Amino acid sequence: MKHKKLYGTATVGTKGQVVIPVDARDELDIKPGDKLYVVGSYENQFVGFIKEDQLRRMIDHITDNVEQYKNILGKQKRD
Repeated sequence: MKHKKLYGTATVGTKGQVVIPVDARDELDIKPGDKLYVVGSYENQFVGFIKEDQLRRMIDHITDNVEQYKNILGKQKRD
């Protein structure tokens, strides 16, 4: 669990709003007005947030390396 941390708890309010603990906001550089995307899994009962700039970097990485991923998947199918 290197680089992972439990920041505490958050309570969902009556309007569905969640307050992110101050330690998490500070360490993860979450500022007022930042866009957070909600991700989760119904099957695993998991919910989390990802900052818009981090999601954009992930998408850029995937799309910049799409040919490499195609080659890896092609090799896996042949094996």
